[in-house]
Amino acid sequence: MKDLKHMIYFESLLEDAHNELVRKAKVNGKIALGYTCFHMPEVLLNLGECFSVRLRAPNMGSMDIATYYMASSACEYSRALLERAIEGNYHFLDAMAGVDCCEAMNRCMENMELLETNDPTKEKFFWTNLDIPCSDDEDCVNHLIEQVSRNFLKPLHEKYGVDISDGAIRKSVEEHNKICRLITEIGEFRTEIKPVITGAEFHKICLVTYICPKEDVIPYLEETLEEIKTREADVKNHYRARVVVVGSEIDDPELIELIEDNGALVVADRFCYGSFPGRTEIILNEEEDALTQVCRRYLKDTECPRQCSNHKVQYRYDRAKQLAKYFHADGVIYEQMKFCTYWSFERTLASHVLQNEYGIPSLSIDRPYRSGTSGQLRTRVQAFVESLEIKMIKARKNEKEETIKGGK
Repeated sequence: MKDLKHMIYFESLLEDAHNELVRKAKVNGKIALGYTCFHMPEVLLNLGECFSVRLRAPNMGSMDIATYYMASSACEYSRALLERAIEGNYHFLDAMAGVDCCEAMNRCMENMELLETNDPTKEKFFWTNLDIPCSDDEDCVNHLIEQVSRNFLKPLHEKYGVDISDGAIRKSVEEHNKICRLITEIGEFRTEIKPVITGAEFHKICLVTYICPKEDVIPYLEETLEEIKTREADVKNHYRARVVVVGSEIDDPELIELIEDNGALVVADRFCYGSFPGRTEIILNEEEDALTQVCRRYLKDTECPRQCSNHKVQYRYDRAKQLAKYFHADGVIYEQMKFCTYWSFERTLASHVLQNEYGIPSLSIDRPYRSGTSGQLRTRVQAFVESLEIKMIKARKNEKEETIKGGK
């Protein structure tokens, strides 16, 4: 397929947290707010002159210092962020919004604050941490509203004078929804038998919307969408199977490229930093205040295994099945980052349920934060693709035999 016009630029933006569009926004007086998790409502980080930056550690090197302050058994994502913070890579941030989500990230945020990794010249800088409920009933919604209001919106207004009114929240939701519509429309091309966009290309495009000011990204997305509409797929299909990738934090395009280099086209991305559920529109009504609706939506739509009530567990199983069916996937790759407590339980059980109860072929893997060069992972993906091919060949043979019998 012909290269997308802006793909090289998108890739350059992913090379550094303090990328070109972030620097441009800072020069124009915008307020950069860092966060690490879906449970920190993204739309509330984009009020007024604020813009959200979901933290990553591209081109990660040594994590020795972070490991000293944390532990080698902490997930590499949390250690990589702390290492980069100690190096001063996040000095451009004007506030850091964490969530009480897992012990590794809690420890990461704690060390970031205790070690004063923020820019000391920024007098208005503040740290905050939200306590996140483990389910989505109305008591949980009310608790999240209280946490967001007291620990984030109030200091944001007091420190920077940001408008936190109902009207301001609704305006931020509108911009968020515009991004979501563009990403969703681009992602829909993956449902086609011969998609005109790869999973790796889509992942890079989606990632950019998490790490750059929304208003600056929209023109590039609009142009890319129009380009994809007229893009022609390769005559020869280079992929032997279609897969949905489900699981924990992935901000590494090289992982998706590794999967696709071994013959499995990634047609859906239900993982942290993916489009499901992070790029799903938030529909507001006029009967209830916007903040309540936003908080309820983030608790209802989260696919995180931290939400451990029975109906949320079942929701995640059914959601993976639904995506596999909608995107015509032949199998599911269920992944987790090494040492992740929540996802280790979820992956082990969910991959069993999908395989044995739902009849969906599944590959269960744990992986490092940066895994694009993992030979072991490459071998396992190759074996999984071959097993899917064998299954498809047998299915076609059985179908042919049934047709012959029916003709007689």
